[in-house]
Order: sequence, then C-alpha cells, then structure tokens
Amino acid sequence: MNYSFNKLFWCLSVCCWFMVSCQKKSNEIKQKPNIVIIYTDDQGYGDVSALNPNAKFKTPNIDRIANEGAVFTDGHSSDAVCTPSRYTLLTGRYSWRTSLKEGVLRADGPCLIEKDRMTIASLLKNNGYNTAMVGKWHLQMQFEGTVKEGRDWSKPFTEGPIEYGFDYFFGIAGSMNYGVLTYLENNRVLDPPIMYTKKKLDVTPRTYRMTPPYKEEWSKGHVEVAPSFNDELVLETFADKAVEYINKSANDAKNGKPFFLYFPLTSPHLPHCTHPDFQGRSECGNYGAFMEETDYRVGQVLDALKANGLEDNTLVIFSSDNGAETNYKYQRDTFQHYSCMNFKGGKRDIYEGGHRVPFLMRWPKVIDAGTQINEPVYQGDYLASIASIIGTELPDNAGEDSYNLMPLVDKNSNEDYQKDRAVIHHSFTGHFAIRKGDWKLNMFRGSGGSLEPKFIEVTEGDAPFELYNIKNDPGETTNLYFEKPEIVNDLKTEITQIIKNGRSTQGEPQDYIKTNWPQVNWINL
Repeated sequence: MNYSFNKLFWCLSVCCWFMVSCQKKSNEIKQKPNIVIIYTDDQGYGDVSALNPNAKFKTPNIDRIANEGAVFTDGHSSDAVCTPSRYTLLTGRYSWRTSLKEGVLRADGPCLIEKDRMTIASLLKNNGYNTAMVGKWHLQMQFEGTVKEGRDWSKPFTEGPIEYGFDYFFGIAGSMNYGVLTYLENNRVLDPPIMYTKKKLDVTPRTYRMTPPYKEEWSKGHVEVAPSFNDELVLETFADKAVEYINKSANDAKNGKPFFLYFPLTSPHLPHCTHPDFQGRSECGNYGAFMEETDYRVGQVLDALKANGLEDNTLVIFSSDNGAETNYKYQRDTFQHYSCMNFKGGKRDIYEGGHRVPFLMRWPKVIDAGTQINEPVYQGDYLASIASIIGTELPDNAGEDSYNLMPLVDKNSNEDYQKDRAVIHHSFTGHFAIRKGDWKLNMFRGSGGSLEPKFIEVTEGDAPFELYNIKNDPGETTNLYFEKPEIVNDLKTEITQIIKNGRSTQGEPQDYIKTNWPQVNWINL
C-alpha cells in the first residue's frame, strides 16, 4: 500500500515537474526580446575594426556585436545625411515622401514625423513594451518663442519623442552645430539655454568645437547654449543615462514587460569633442580618439545588458545615419585610415560612401554568431523586422518601405525574404539612386566629388545617368549606362513606380507630398 502510494506520488511529481518545465520553456520561447538600437552619427563602414582590419583604431565593443551576431555587408542608411535617415529608421518610410526633399532640418520647428504615423516606439509601446530614447533627436521639436523675440524655457516643448511613442526621453534637440545646446528630459528643458556660442576652430583642419566662453547677447552665427553645457561630456552623460534606464527596466523585462531603448549618439559627427579621458590616445588623431570613446560608450550599454542577465534575449541593432564626414580625406591622407573603405564619396553623396554604413545585429537567442548577409538592405527595414518579431502585421499606412529581415538571420523563421526588392538611396541635394541585386542606377550625372551639383547640363553624347555593377565595381568607377540600356530602363521604371505608388512594399498605394521636387525630372507627377 505504502509502496503503491509512494510510486503514484513519485509519478505525479515527475509529471508535474515535466509540465512546469515545458510551460517554462514555452514561455521562454514566446518571451518577446528587449530591443536596443544604437545609432551613431557620421560613422563610415571602415570605422569598425571588425569590418576594416586595417583601421587605425580599435572598436572592441562594436566588434562584439559584429562577431557575436550578424554583419550585413551591404547595409545602408536611407539617406546620406542625418534628419531623413532618422525619419526612415523610426517609421519604415522613405523621408522624401514628406516635405523634406533635400537637406536636413534644424533643432527647433515642426517635427518631420506626422502626428498619426506609426514609429518603432509606438508599435512597441502598443504591444506591451517600455520605450525610451536617450540621445540626439534631430527631427525638430518646438520650443516656446523664438531666438530673436525671446523664449520661455519654463514651458514644455512639443513634438518631441514623447509624442511619438517613447515613455521616456533624455537627450538633446539636434546636432550640436544647430543649437539649443542643453539637456532635455521628457518634454522639459533642464537648464535654460540663455547664452550663445558659435563654432570655434579646432586644431585639425575643417573641424570645430562648441566650447566656452559663451556670450550673453545673440548675434548672427551664434546658437543657444546652457551655461552648464560641456560638449566633452555629452557621450558620457548619454551612456550613464542609458545604463541607468537598463538597470531600472531589468526587473520588468524579466517579468514579461520588455523594453525598447533607442540610443542615437552624437559621435563621430562634428564637433569632435572627445572626453578628456580619451584625448591623445589614438594613432588616428582626435577622430580616432572620438571613435574610441564612442566604442567605450557602446560597451557600457552592452555591459549593462550582461550585468542584468538580459544579454541572451536582447536584440541589439547597431548602425550609423550616413557615411563619414568629408574630413575622412584628412584621416586617409594623414593616418592612412579609410573611413569609407574603397567606396566613392562620403557623407551627403549618392555614391556608396555616403550611405553604406556599419549594419549589425546581435540576438544570441536567435542569431548565430558569425552570420554574414550580403543582400542589399537598409534601415527602413527595422520596423517590419520588429513587427515580425513581436507577431504583429503592419497596416497599409505604416512601414510602406519596410521589409522583414528576420528570414535572413533567423534559421528557424518560416517566412520568406523578398530578394528581388529594390533599395532606394537619397543624397543631401535630393538626388536618387536605385539598387537592385548587383545593379545601381544613379539618377544624375556627377563628377565623383562630394556634394554633387543640383542641376547638371548634359551635352550630346553624355550619359544622363550612371549605371554600376556594385558587385564587380563597388568603387563606382565604370559607368555602364550605354552598355546596358535594358537594365537602365528596368531600374528607371521600377524607381518611378516606387515613387508614384507611395510605397515599395505590397499594399494599397499611399499619399505623399509631390510638390517642390525638381530632382525627379524624369517623372511626370
């Protein structure tokens, strides 16, 4: 009797243990990942030592993401400058569908993101995530008053990250050369920028700083700055806030409420304001020192994930908003460091150096270490990829230009990646290129220098566009326009459809702003 009872009790115990273990394993499989997007500013493809073995500085922490996850060797920002790339990253929609047809925005003004548009943050917030942004916004936000007529810094600003899906925001309004240099938290100014400063030439050619002394009166060329603002401490301040947020969110993340952290840094964009702890250490001048500090700040975030036991189920995405600033030539000629590798051009250019950037993903639970993807992709694909991860379908009016990348990196994915898709590139002056497979058509005829002209007179016998086989000619040296007319026509037809349909993915055509658009002179809008 006792033996039978003990045997029955033992069997029931084993069954219960097995059921609990299975349920626990099932819950672990279903548990949504934390998501961290680290976004640098003006960092070229060759500014990661894992991607450039000949780099004149080391980036061991960024290398961790590359070596422990996936490297997209043909990954792109949507634009060759800041604001439009940030819009596309967050919305999965090309920025040239908005009113911004060329250039960038300022710090103060109406936000480029439409009021009702889905962002990665709003998508995740509506699906049970804590959401935060720490860093540089540069999509414009509106402050009370004007520089000339006076400001009321006591009032909350509007059209900032809090209105676009972020529960928490700490950062600055835009690039440091555009002003409103003070820290912002949620919708408040922490220290009123009641003084003024301007660019001050630095020791390296064509570089500058935004250091004191500050002025009490505004004059032309000056921007607003808080008395306490120190450009050398910005990266350190951002990293400390990001780590603090991860530490605060860890318990929620372990108990079924994951977090999304968008961490857009201000480096290595000018000013090259390296923290004193890193100055003078690099073999690549102040640029190298600034990149070494950037890498250290990335490491602080990675270490915080590991210390909180969150590393395994956190998707870390790392990329840059465009290619290296034009002083990449100084680094190349002085230190033999190639920020843009063998690609033509740099920041602002339609050529590969303007938008082919580091493009890395690490998610140990899903992505095998050492994965390499050679398909052309771009940052607008993040939205659809994240929607797939959390099991949500995008409506027709969201992520119109976003493709799901997860089938490329998740061997257990049962979805297909659309390999015949096209990727559109866009330059500072508003010119286009279309990339499909090995082929790239630049929709203008340029001289190969930085900042291609807005309007180019084409004489008889000249090729109006540039066609390159990027696989065979990544440096874009040989224009095949006349040799491959059928490819030119196919790509021209496809980019025309992508523009006029208001989307590049499947779905209902969507509205877009058609006015003030001389760069699309091959289309009758």
